[in-house]
Amino acid sequence: MKAKKRRVELVVLSDVHLGTYGCHARELHRYLSSIKPKTLVLNGDIVDIWQFRKSYFPKSHLKVIRRIIDFASKGVNVYYLTGNHDEMLRKFSDSVIGNFTIADKLVMELDGRKAWIFHGDVFDASVNHSKWIAKLGGYGYDYLILLNRFINWCLKQMGREPYSFSKKIKASVKKAVRFISDFETTAAELAIEKRYDYVICGHIHEPKIIERTSKHGSTLYLNSGDWIENLTALEYDNGAWSLYRYDEKECPEEADETDMPTPSLAATIIFGTP
Repeated sequence: MKAKKRRVELVVLSDVHLGTYGCHARELHRYLSSIKPKTLVLNGDIVDIWQFRKSYFPKSHLKVIRRIIDFASKGVNVYYLTGNHDEMLRKFSDSVIGNFTIADKLVMELDGRKAWIFHGDVFDASVNHSKWIAKLGGYGYDYLILLNRFINWCLKQMGREPYSFSKKIKASVKKAVRFISDFETTAAELAIEKRYDYVICGHIHEPKIIERTSKHGSTLYLNSGDWIENLTALEYDNGAWSLYRYDEKECPEEADETDMPTPSLAATIIFGTP
């Protein structure tokens, strides 16, 4: 007997990085299989085209793509907003295939309030002006996460708590802390200026919901986090936002879908292959 799916009005995901060693695709697939959203927003860096390897795209990663296509085929409005790691898709911006839309940003009205959604790499000077450095850093981060997973496996065998290298580095490097703070402040100030009630980003892998206020007004800043370390998503339902953190007990494993649709034109655009 299949578990009952949880109905959610809107789900926002970002920074999945399919095609990299650090991606928790199995956990993401279990989460997506446990919900029934009306709208799904993929807010950038879903497929990591920067680090894409023909030799590495496991079945668990492909199952996430198929689940997304399955949503669209069953009437869920799916918006794929481009990020820096999947910027190649920007040439397809404003493409619409059934319920599947590719865009760079999105403005939605939620119960009379306006939400401004975009990835956030536009604020990152290292991406816009020194792309090769950013790409090199991306490879380093991927291998750091892979090493971290092995060490955490060892810690688990010893009955100890997991440890995050990247979170420790972010917390100890003043520039990283300042960048995150500046990112959030800039996004909030622009949203207040444009009179948006919500501003929703990804990019910095820092899940958060916080009210931001300035002399010109206020806005709710939200960040969906990532599926590398935090395994988080934003959910909007019954007029309220919540930050979902993956819980294996809430997302039972499903049997392989033998009736899943084959990758359609949406998948062709994502992978860039005929």
